[in-house]
Amino acid sequence: MTDDPRRALAEFLRTRRTRVRPQDVGLEPGPRRRVAGLRREELALLAGVSSDYYQRMEQGRDVRPSDQVLDAIAGALNFSAEETRHLHSLAAAARTPPRPARRYPPEGVPPTTMRLLHATTSPALVVGRFLDVLAWNPLAGALLGAFTEVPRAERNLLALLLHPEAGEACPERAATVAELTAMLRAQVAAEPGHPRAVELVGELAVRSTEFATLWARHDVEDTTRGRMRVDHPLVGELNLDWDAYPMPGAPGPVLIVYTAEPGSPDDERLRLLAGVLDAPGPTASNQSAARAGSGSPAASEARRSQGG
Repeated sequence: MTDDPRRALAEFLRTRRTRVRPQDVGLEPGPRRRVAGLRREELALLAGVSSDYYQRMEQGRDVRPSDQVLDAIAGALNFSAEETRHLHSLAAAARTPPRPARRYPPEGVPPTTMRLLHATTSPALVVGRFLDVLAWNPLAGALLGAFTEVPRAERNLLALLLHPEAGEACPERAATVAELTAMLRAQVAAEPGHPRAVELVGELAVRSTEFATLWARHDVEDTTRGRMRVDHPLVGELNLDWDAYPMPGAPGPVLIVYTAEPGSPDDERLRLLAGVLDAPGPTASNQSAARAGSGSPAASEARRSQGG
């Protein structure tokens, strides 16, 4: 991960320019094109800026594009609202003079949020700005795997899903990894020098070719809700909706809650899983199995770290 904001801006523009076909913006493809996507001069023409100015942007040189220029480039590249916000965020960082290294306090979960977390009858967890899992209730642990069995440094949603075994419990693992990587990219742009961001991106890029490839695409998303499919070893397939609720205060951790349509088969299976956790006496072994999430990547990693 580059720590130069101008370089980050240049890489984002270059990856997006090469993904736009000339015919997508009303240009003739032409018989002899040596580059994928648009040429720099074509994009500059569409955006109404000089070719030299745009070239300096892609070279990471000291240029300070105005909001109007950024919006014109975003329009020429058919950016989504999320991509446009990301472009402005990168440009703002590039315009800001370097600041002395600052200290970042560790992310925490307030006691009131912990009470809310455990009072919630649905699976719920608190996730940090870089997708670290900070806290969860028992039903979330049963649904997604025993986070307590995984070393604290690896309690990260993206890191967990990058394990090959994750596909056993999460059939749509690849799509989810791509979505989470795009979400991480958006968060890193807001705090490019954050030590946790630098550490996490570096470790995942070294460990996973899949992540390195996705990271190089510079996709960005600011997703606050979605749908998740889980193949649970105790209750079978679950299709759940999830929503992310920002916690009060500065940007940072969010509360993620998983729910099912009331009365649906998924709701019945979720209630069954909750019943397994609450069942006393003879079903204690089932509770243990549910908490371990025996088909989950977290449990697989725990067994591997224990030599089993």
